[in-house]
Amino acid sequence: MEPFIVGIRFQKVGKVYHFDASCCRDLNVGDYAVVDTSRGRQLGEVIQLVEEPESPPEGSWKPVYRKASARDMVLRQIWQKKELEAVINCRAKAAEIGLEGVKIVAAEFTFDGQRLSFLYSTEAESKLDTRKLGSAMRRIYPRTSVEMRQIGPRDVAKYLGGMGACGLEQRCCSMFLTEFSPISIKMAKEQGISLAPSEITGMCGRLRCCLLYEYEQYVKARKVLPKRNKRVATPMGEGRVVDTYPLKLSVVVELESGVASEFPLEDVQPWEELEALKRKSEEPCAKHENGACDCQNNDQAAFQEQQPDEGVERPQQKKPRPSQRSRKRPSRRPRRKK
Repeated sequence: MEPFIVGIRFQKVGKVYHFDASCCRDLNVGDYAVVDTSRGRQLGEVIQLVEEPESPPEGSWKPVYRKASARDMVLRQIWQKKELEAVINCRAKAAEIGLEGVKIVAAEFTFDGQRLSFLYSTEAESKLDTRKLGSAMRRIYPRTSVEMRQIGPRDVAKYLGGMGACGLEQRCCSMFLTEFSPISIKMAKEQGISLAPSEITGMCGRLRCCLLYEYEQYVKARKVLPKRNKRVATPMGEGRVVDTYPLKLSVVVELESGVASEFPLEDVQPWEELEALKRKSEEPCAKHENGACDCQNNDQAAFQEQQPDEGVERPQQKKPRPSQRSRKRPSRRPRRKK
């Protein structure tokens, strides 16, 4: 029997994980299921039904324990309401212990309350010792397994939400980004964006995730568009490229008259290539000297002879029969003497 693989998400905008739901083949998109994870049993929402799953990275998919019941959904709501109280208690204990440089971002209970994870961030380069804080929180929640988990600045911005650096009411990472991709300063240079920190830095203090959105289109367009200050030929005459629009596949050319006009890529030809073809056509023939070359005329005449005239049937030429003299007689073998 083929495995029944489903994609499950544990957060509203989170990564989708694949699980084997062979024991619950009645699951549909929108249902909730209880699954076994590395952090215990969790409650997640079915996002997709995978028809042709790829091979799992770790040998096999983790199984779906069962379909979520109404009791599971009520328990989840009860423990979610206690998460804010847990954050307040953890912040108070961190201040009481004197743990500096730590920021408690959020707290997450599993749907049944058996596991509690505190998410924190720090700007210190060295690893922060949170064992005292974890021990203090275990005394407050003795029946719960407490975990202290450090997250990066991008995850902090995603959890907190708020307005984006570009002015959007909600940040991209809080709306639709399920995972973060690596961003480099090269992406901003390729798109011609100002390298001022206010232009390329997000609310998390890192390079903006949106630098990746159109990067591939810019790279493909740069390969076919002429570079700036290159001379090109246009329908309005020759000129110099002063600007390019990669997403529109067009260039702005300053003509010899001083007027700048925009032309699509198909109407622009490199001036250097045209000049090279022109010089090649004016060069003398390498077969004939002193300019007396009739290769082109001879080629045209030979081509016209090969083409039959329209409406005229050419008589078929009979192949000459070989003469008797030209025929070869079969050689006779010499007789052996008895």
